[in-house]
Amino acid sequence: MGGGPEGFEYTVRGDTVEIRHRGRLATTLRRSVAAKFLDDVERVDPQLVMARVTGNYKRGNERSASHRP
Repeated sequence: MGGGPEGFEYTVRGDTVEIRHRGRLATTLRRSVAAKFLDDVERVDPQLVMARVTGNYKRGNERSASHRP
């Protein structure tokens, strides 16, 4: 199976955080959402946090769900 999420990076600009995935802008967080994101990145795997925030997070059931009738 594949590893965890990868290819994410973020840039802080004042009270705004830009999250990029493989060089392309995925989302922009502002104010309190950006502050919470920065707090979460300090405590948990940054790649995982960015994947969840951008919605680019596989939950592990995609393969089995595709084979169901």
